[in-house]
Amino acid sequence: MEKTTRGFTLIELMIVVAIIGILAAIAIPAYQDYTIRTQVSEGLRLSAGAKTAIGTYYVDWGAWPADNTQAGIAAPAQITGKYTTEVSIANNVITMVYGNDAHTAINGQTITLTAVDNSGSIEWSCASTGVIEAKHLPSACR
Repeated sequence: MEKTTRGFTLIELMIVVAIIGILAAIAIPAYQDYTIRTQVSEGLRLSAGAKTAIGTYYVDWGAWPADNTQAGIAAPAQITGKYTTEVSIANNVITMVYGNDAHTAINGQTITLTAVDNSGSIEWSCASTGVIEAKHLPSACR
């Protein structure tokens, strides 16, 4: 009489579980980095209106606006998102502050965009004034 076996042995199941564990160990940190970069990009999207307002004010008046009110946009605390607590203007600098539901790696940190007049066109430079790791910043800010 011939005996047939079906199913997996214990060692085969253990190998599969080990492979899944290794893949998860690689995927989870990569996903967290992606999540943080997405949260940082929210502040940059919210700053688009401020960039336009600064550019328009500079073209009209030949000077940088002193604050949000002078630039003609909402108060800093009113420009918020799920991860961004405020977007403020001070002369030629836009500051985005992260908070609310932001990841602990960026919570309380800021990113600044600085406008520079380059012979009639405005160029923007980006910098992190906190401890946001370069891998979490947009490529223009690295």
